[in-house]
Amino acid sequence: MTDHAPSRRAGRSGGRAARLALRAAPMSDDLRPIRPGMTGGTYRPLSDADVQKIHNAALTALETIGLADAPPSGVEILTGAGALLGDDGRIRFPRALVEDMLAVACKDLTLCARDPRHDLDLSGQRVHYGTAGAAVNMVDVTGNAFRDSTLQDLHDAARIADTLDNVHFLQRPMVARDIADNLEMDLNTIYACCAGTTKHVGTSISDPSHAQACLDLCYAIAGGEAEFRARPFVSMSNCFVVPPMKFATESCESMETCVRGGMPVLLLSAGMSGATAPSTIAGAITQAVAECLAGLVYVNAIAPGHPAIFGTWPFGLDLRTGAMTVGSGEQALLTAGCAQMHAFYGVPGGAAAGASDSKMPDMQAGWEQMCSNVMAGLAGCNMIYEAAGMHASLLGFCHESLILADDIIGQAQRCVRGIEVDDETLALDQMAEVCMGGPGHYLGTDRTLSHMERDCVYPALGNRMSPKEWAESDRPDLIEQTIKRKEAILATRAPARFDPALDADLRKRFPIHLPA
Repeated sequence: MTDHAPSRRAGRSGGRAARLALRAAPMSDDLRPIRPGMTGGTYRPLSDADVQKIHNAALTALETIGLADAPPSGVEILTGAGALLGDDGRIRFPRALVEDMLAVACKDLTLCARDPRHDLDLSGQRVHYGTAGAAVNMVDVTGNAFRDSTLQDLHDAARIADTLDNVHFLQRPMVARDIADNLEMDLNTIYACCAGTTKHVGTSISDPSHAQACLDLCYAIAGGEAEFRARPFVSMSNCFVVPPMKFATESCESMETCVRGGMPVLLLSAGMSGATAPSTIAGAITQAVAECLAGLVYVNAIAPGHPAIFGTWPFGLDLRTGAMTVGSGEQALLTAGCAQMHAFYGVPGGAAAGASDSKMPDMQAGWEQMCSNVMAGLAGCNMIYEAAGMHASLLGFCHESLILADDIIGQAQRCVRGIEVDDETLALDQMAEVCMGGPGHYLGTDRTLSHMERDCVYPALGNRMSPKEWAESDRPDLIEQTIKRKEAILATRAPARFDPALDADLRKRFPIHLPA
């Protein structure tokens, strides 16, 4: 035993050096263990018969109940396409009309980014995670408190998201409450997000009279209208319905302008299960599907094949108190079921997952964020919104939690990737080599080294030290480490900032509040 000890120690040392060298070398995208757009869909909480029942129920709801409160322009668009305006003012949708519009709807959508490296392929059941929401508070982890969110907070969130490999897009996660004028808030939201990240940006427009100005800002950033239309790097998050089964009149008017202006739209239906949507999971999904099908008809009646995301976002509700339950198992099932419906229709879809009801990035937040993020990814949801940084049932956003979500989503994506089974991974030849005349372990073998980076996701902040190592390292605290990471990111100017000449032009044309 003593004679073999030096060689075994040398093997471990050499293996460690090889591992360090391997990890230091950049990996090509095809070898990375996780990456944007991996295909999900292995988890299917609904059977094929269930999916068909929801589809038929949604079509029946559209044909017999319909939607109220369409703007006059929407009535003209929809009835011109074949929808029926009833004496009760509700617009009803014949099944054949819905099926015809599904046939021409955009199927293979790529959401562009300012940097093409971050383009998002939404074909099939390719999965992407990002932020979203309209939080009105920032989580102060050091003070265990909340405060109003600001434009600088929004820009900082974009800057942080730009550095995180596993946050694939930035939809505006908070409201800039320090800007009182709503038009200026809409314009500065786009500016702050785009100046913080070159990933795809989603924004909202608070009034239809603002839509053209928002388009003009996007055109200016792109270098012209034609350039933006060719690669629209900003999409509109549009709550075009007020559940149950009513159009949001002004949002529909904004949507019409954005569709004609070449901006992709997220058709967002956000019913509350038990309040503005049926209390059952199947019923809430059915209503959301019906509402989004109506939106799909609306968009394609304006511009056939226009890029639109089928945004079924039903939320859970604690029926004892009326509080939202975005971190619940029911929410995870709602989102996973919606993802199946997106796949059934073959259209790009999005839903909410990864948010927490917890007020701080604590253990409750961890289990809530992981549960729905994993299930949404496994179900093959194209765009998983709210996946990072959202707390307090969508009322609070946390920069530190956004950073921690990079690790959470990394592990969720590893679940999405699943298990590859082939001759290489079954490893019978390795077993024979190691067990019959070999060292009796797999540490440091060529095959182990070659797979350690391709197969495993290593957390950036998650701590895997032994208790002894942890104590010897002064007991590093997760939140303290995250604060240091945030400060390091924000200590440098955002690489996404605009060219000085372009920025000067933007500031002349638009009321930009963010300091230069």
